[in-house]
Amino acid sequence: MIVAVTGASGQLGRLVVRSLLDRGVPAGDIVAGTRGPEKVADLAALGVRVREADYDRPQTLASAFAGIDRLLLVSGSEVGVRVAQHTNAVNAAVTAGVSLIVYTSAPYADTTDLPIAPEHKATEEVIRGTGVPFTFLRNGWYVENYTDNLAPALAHGAILGSAGDGKVSAAPRADFAAAAAAVLTGEGHDNKVYELGGDQPFTLTELAAEVSRQSGREVAYRDLPPAEYARALVGAGLPERYAQVLAGSDVALREGRLLVETGDLSRLIGRPTTPLADSVAAGLSRLS
Repeated sequence: MIVAVTGASGQLGRLVVRSLLDRGVPAGDIVAGTRGPEKVADLAALGVRVREADYDRPQTLASAFAGIDRLLLVSGSEVGVRVAQHTNAVNAAVTAGVSLIVYTSAPYADTTDLPIAPEHKATEEVIRGTGVPFTFLRNGWYVENYTDNLAPALAHGAILGSAGDGKVSAAPRADFAAAAAAVLTGEGHDNKVYELGGDQPFTLTELAAEVSRQSGREVAYRDLPPAEYARALVGAGLPERYAQVLAGSDVALREGRLLVETGDLSRLIGRPTTPLADSVAAGLSRLS
């Protein structure tokens, strides 16, 4: 069985390839699809087959998916154009005769008002329309959204947001990658939808308290109106559109849209999800 992972040079895709190797999948049975093959030279050195796979260039997708049995379609990062990009990939997968399309979606994509959800909902509909067996991995928030940005929090003594007392079921990318690898190598996942989130949801106030505890510095959560939070993100260098998406996502978090309590993630990976304390420790270690 040949398994392909798109976006293999990205943070999630690379972890999925590593997780497949950890599960004993022979390197030669894994195809790492990426816009920039040179970015995954380390995977190629392990024997993984590297192929160019650019969502904007369908001709690369046709060759990338040739001979593939199961495909993990990692959602693109370019908000606003993803449906067209994903459709290119889905069409190429159908033409290639792929037997299972696994797609990384968003929590409750078909019913939520989460700002990022519409493109995921539309992509799910495209995949369903093909008649090819699918699995939707509706990934919750990556904890690295917070723990990769601890330097400014420590410098200013504050984590900013508009989430109020809402809880987020965040988990590390490695946990979500392990779930994807489990689906790609397992059976019984055809036409299943998994809502994935960490076992221990937390508020941003609790996140700040954990950062304070481990760092020895006082860090507080500062709740802002969404417009003010978006302006702060723009001031920190984020594009206006992305800042608005993040602020809107915090509003959704406050209203419970990022709380996932299905237990699907821990069941798929066969263990509890990584605790917040471990993720904060990892984030702080990256600063030293």
